[in-house]
Amino acid sequence: MLADVMLAVMWTGLTCYALFGGADFGARLWDLLAGGPRRGRAQRQLIEHSIGPVWEANHVWLIFVVVLLWSAFSGGFAAVLSTLYVSLTLTALGIIARGAAFAFRKASDQLWQQRLFGACFTVSSVVTPFFLGTVAGGIASGRVPPGMAAGDALTSWLNPTSVLGGVLAVLTCSHLTAVYLCADAARARDTDLVSGLRRRAVGSGLVSGAVALAGIAVLHADAPFLFHALTHRALPLVVLSAVCGLSELVLLARHHFTAARVSAALAVGAILWAWGAAQYPYLLVSSTTVAQARSQDSVLVACLAATAVGSLLLVPSLWWLYATFQRPSPAEAAAGEEA
Repeated sequence: MLADVMLAVMWTGLTCYALFGGADFGARLWDLLAGGPRRGRAQRQLIEHSIGPVWEANHVWLIFVVVLLWSAFSGGFAAVLSTLYVSLTLTALGIIARGAAFAFRKASDQLWQQRLFGACFTVSSVVTPFFLGTVAGGIASGRVPPGMAAGDALTSWLNPTSVLGGVLAVLTCSHLTAVYLCADAARARDTDLVSGLRRRAVGSGLVSGAVALAGIAVLHADAPFLFHALTHRALPLVVLSAVCGLSELVLLARHHFTAARVSAALAVGAILWAWGAAQYPYLLVSSTTVAQARSQDSVLVACLAATAVGSLLLVPSLWWLYATFQRPSPAEAAAGEEA
């Protein structure tokens, strides 16, 4: 029971990282595709205003998940990190390069430097979610056996399911960003920007849906356990994700951007929990169950207590941070009063 509660808490943290941190990764792709210095200025300024103040803080969710995995399921932690160390190392390098490039680009006053660090920031913003997706694919397809470095260091993350997971991670991050930014652009009353971002949100949503549908054949051939569970035990959550995704596209078309945000978040959250439901009771598919990988009750109780105390500080702080930078700026407030 304690292990299941801890697993649910860990999965909640993973969902938060996907919904908040994922949007940060996608922002850089739309920054790159915004256009030239003059044509893309408004979109880049919006991204800077919406994402800039919070993007680094969102990594707290990833740290939270890793620490809980290490503390509560140490055997699974050892197996995952020792087998998937290549993709995890590339993920870590991507996060580090992304942070460094963002800082240096802000401090650079020459165009060539800004372009160099901007390119580094873009590449790392795509590489990081891709390799995180390959990690998920390696675990979900049963390529991480128990034990230290027991799995293949290459094929554990370089396989059809992992590539599918990586591509979907990049597309989902980009889609979430576009949906989130639509509401910010609408609040700024920039109709041209709203129109462009709405097209990007709808287009990225359709592409994500098409890749997900094509992925059914990939899972059927490459990850039969996951495919069977997703089409049986976890099917209600898969259906919920699809319904929320379609509803979100309708809401975008009708310019209900705040509701579209909620629907997009539910679609992503539902598919993540569908993965969890499909894999349960295994922590490592077909080899190690949650009960087998769990730590002692005393450790789980301590982890849950520390999480409860920490959440009293973390959740209100993050809520305040997000709410502060979602408020209209003085210029936006003045525009609203004039309207």
